[in-house]
Amino acid sequence: MGTENKTKINRLISQWTPGTPGVTSYLNASGFGRDLLVKYKNSGWLESFGRGAYIRSGDTVDWLGALYSLQRQLALPVHAGGKTALELQGYAHYLPAKQKQVFLYAPQGLTLPSWFTGDRFGVMFLVTRTNMLPPDYAQGFFEFKESGFSVRIAAPEQAAMEMLHLVPRKVGFDEARLIMENLVTLRPDVVQELLAACRSVKVKRLFLYMAERCAHPWVSKLDISKIDLGRGKRMIVPNGRYDAKYRITVPVDREEMPA
Repeated sequence: MGTENKTKINRLISQWTPGTPGVTSYLNASGFGRDLLVKYKNSGWLESFGRGAYIRSGDTVDWLGALYSLQRQLALPVHAGGKTALELQGYAHYLPAKQKQVFLYAPQGLTLPSWFTGDRFGVMFLVTRTNMLPPDYAQGFFEFKESGFSVRIAAPEQAAMEMLHLVPRKVGFDEARLIMENLVTLRPDVVQELLAACRSVKVKRLFLYMAERCAHPWVSKLDISKIDLGRGKRMIVPNGRYDAKYRITVPVDREEMPA
C-alpha cells in the first residue's frame, strides 16, 4: 500500500467512531470513494454492514450506534422516544434484562435505509411516523451518552406523550400508568410548551388525566386554560369508565389510582 493510501486509511480509521457504522454516502462525501472502500474491505480493514454501510473489522455495533449514524451522518430526524427513551433515562417501572422492542419516532413519510433493520441488532424496531409534536423544540430532546458517542432521544416530558400516543395499541394502559407514576420531576414549563404544541387531543387529555391521578407536584404549575383539549369524547379503551373532566373512557378499575 502506497504512502498516500496508508495515510488515507489511517485517517479513516482514526476518525471512525467505534461502535457505529459508516454510511457509504457519508464516506464518499468525506473523500473515500466506492472503489477505495471496496479495496479497504478486501484488505480486511472494513466489513460490509448491509447495503449502504460499513463497519470497522471486528467492531460490534448495536442499535444505538446505528441510530448515531442515522442522526449524525445522514442527518435524519429520527430519535428513540416513548417507552425506550424513558427506560434509557431510568423512568421505566422496571428495566428489561435486554431490550427487545425499541420505539423510534420520525416525521411522516421518512424512509430509513435498508441496512437499519432490527434483525441485525436483535431487537424489534417499532417506528412511529407522526407530526404530533414539534420536531425542532430543543427542550423536548436529550443527548444520551453511550460509550464514545451520544444520540438524540426524547426528554422525559416528550417521551411520556409519545408513549401515550401508542396506548392502548402498542403500549398497555396499566404499563403507561405505572411509568407515569415515576415522572415526579418533569419540568412544568416544558410540559406546558409541549401540551400547547401537541396535535393529538387524545394524548393531551390522557397525559393530564394520568398526571392528576398520580398527584404530581408539577401539575399545579400548568395553565390548562391555554391548552386546546378539543371537543367531543375520546375512547381510550372499550367498555371502560367515562371520565367527565377529560371526556375519555378509561379502564374501570382506575378509581384505585393514587389521588
